[in-house]
Amino acid sequence: MGLTQSVSTPSPSPSSSSPSSASPPDGSVLAIDAGNSKTDVALVGPDGSVLGTARGGGFRPPVVGAERAVGSLAPLVEEVARQAGRSGPAGAGHVSACLANVDLPSEEEELTGVLAERGWGATVTVANDTFALLRAGVGDDGEPTGVSVVCGAGINCAGIGHGGRVARFPAIGRISGDWGGGGYLSEEALWWAARAEDGRGEPTELARALPAHFGLTTVYELIEALHLGRLESGRRHELTPVLFAVAESGDEIARAIVDRQAEEVVTMAVVSLGRLDLLGEETPVVLGGGVLAARHPLLDDRIRELLAERAPKAEPRVVTAPPVLGAALLGLDRTGAPESAYARLRAHYAPADDTESGTESPSEA
Repeated sequence: MGLTQSVSTPSPSPSSSSPSSASPPDGSVLAIDAGNSKTDVALVGPDGSVLGTARGGGFRPPVVGAERAVGSLAPLVEEVARQAGRSGPAGAGHVSACLANVDLPSEEEELTGVLAERGWGATVTVANDTFALLRAGVGDDGEPTGVSVVCGAGINCAGIGHGGRVARFPAIGRISGDWGGGGYLSEEALWWAARAEDGRGEPTELARALPAHFGLTTVYELIEALHLGRLESGRRHELTPVLFAVAESGDEIARAIVDRQAEEVVTMAVVSLGRLDLLGEETPVVLGGGVLAARHPLLDDRIRELLAERAPKAEPRVVTAPPVLGAALLGLDRTGAPESAYARLRAHYAPADDTESGTESPSEA
């Protein structure tokens, strides 16, 4: 199977648990979407009503350990329980956790166990956060088949086929063959800008625009500021929108970087569709994460063009709704919620001018 895992599972998450100490389920869902930079938690009633929400910082178990990472969720869980008028633990019927930095089955199993020990719900399901995007972008009736590509700080892809078959990638970075995401794009832009300024590479407007974003004159000054810590390393993510602006102006180097990102997004999607035998039927390809949700015209148009060539039946959809919606929908799937609950939940997260909960179909593009 190579680096893409294809397995039969009863749900998008291969890891679930039923804590023996949990109280009888009440049909509510504790939905957790934990990303690299922020975490959203929502307590959703059996009827799809949102009873409480809370937001916290990033979720990085590989850095701080599973126990500490889950511990950081506790204040958020307590807050949503308080908003719902519940004392003590949330006491949900099901905990649906879609987590970044949980890329391997062994990591899912470990986090499932740690979450189950907390007693926040009668049952626990853990999945990579890519599945939250996928669930938010597909319909609520029938089998939830489709492929999602997240391009935010990094890049990842997952898909669900008929019978619950799953296709996914390790998505650990360069060592697992990944290319792209906001962090990578900013580094790539800096690389080309540095070489343009010192003569090792071709000329590019990036050499002026990147330092200018920080009020600097040369790329050398920018390199020095980043290296010596006068600019926080996290601020280099601000360079990704600059890259796209330079590409829009016609700069060949910047445009080539954007084209490469489109190529990577489509390659992951098409490989997943092929693994799941979905290339021959109309299938949603759900796009999300900060880079894709920004709808940069060059990137968005190129992705759609390449998909039309390589997977003509694919239906690209951009999801801008909070990923916690997808985690909550997965939870409702587990609890057997009525159809009206899905509609109520989606309406809560829908933008004021959009009845599709932040999901754009091809006809709306």
